[in-house]
Amino acid sequence: MPRLTGQIDLTKTEAILDAASEVLAERGLAAPIQEIARRAGVSKQTIYNRYGCKTELVRALVERRVDSITAPLRTPGAEQRPEETLAAYARTLLGVITDSGYSLMRLSIQSAVELPDLAREVFETGPLRSRAQLAAYLEKENASGRLKIDDPMQAAEFFGGMVLGHRQTQALLRLGPDLSDEQADRVALAAARVFMRAYAA
Repeated sequence: MPRLTGQIDLTKTEAILDAASEVLAERGLAAPIQEIARRAGVSKQTIYNRYGCKTELVRALVERRVDSITAPLRTPGAEQRPEETLAAYARTLLGVITDSGYSLMRLSIQSAVELPDLAREVFETGPLRSRAQLAAYLEKENASGRLKIDDPMQAAEFFGGMVLGHRQTQALLRLGPDLSDEQADRVALAAARVFMRAYAA
């Protein structure tokens, strides 16, 4: 069946974002759009038509990552299982800093002086949006009486900090962290249990 006019070709979109993630990790923010297009198997104009500029392409990459991190918060029944949901969120958060996808955060930090608007965009679209979605989830848990939280955004910050700790700095410095799946699961579950005890209703 042919696509409707204006319908987004999701396969093509994913190919562009996958290629952009690879090329930016290898060549930095100065990477040419032409190379991204070549790897994605699309024309350069297709990328410009879809995103307009490299900043919007970076924004789309960050949004995709945040959607992946926060997916456990939107799982059916997540609100009835806060400890399990928080552990799953923590696990996806740890997954971000242990894979090559964290290179975009490194690049944003390196270029923050020359490209402050891009750095702000990455922060607001990435970490801030992720924490805001966690805060919204915690607010629902508070309203349901399952948790007692006076400041959901602060609690979200505490949880994120507890999960990432020094591992985030290690990742930014390319020093690891080398967490096995089993270790990451253990950290995620421990963080969720500590958080649940701290904010027990």
